Order: sequence, then C-alpha cells, then structure tokens
Amino acid sequence: MNRFFARNIGRWGRLVRGLGGLALLGAGLWCRANWPWLALGLAMVGVFGLFQALRGWCLMRACGVTTRF
Repeated sequence: MNRFFARNIGRWGRLVRGLGGLALLGAGLWCRANWPWLALGLAMVGVFGLFQALRGWCLMRACGVTTRF
C-alpha cells in the first residue's frame, strides 16, 4: 500500500492540482446559496485536489493512467 501512495508528480503537476483545487473550492463557495449539493461536491473535489497537490501524489497516475502534468 505504501507504493500506491508514493510521490508520483513533480512541481508542475502539484501546481496544476493545487490551482485546480482552489478554483473548485471557490466555485463551491460561489454557488453554495443556490445549489448546496453542487457546492458540496465541488468543495469535496477541491479538497481532494489540494490533498494531491500537498502530498505530491496523483490518484490517476497511481492507477496507471498517464497524465500530462
């Protein structure tokens, strides 16, 4: 299991995932009054993106999918 959670992205990948996570969190905050379930989903995906950025780990890459960043 340790091998699955090993670092597998570089600086650019972390930056892309971090900015994407922040954008999704912002979108969740923006639409929370009108669409609370959508806001919750966006916030959860945003937090997961930030987790990937901070950890230096990508779920898709861990599963064997080649990503650009």
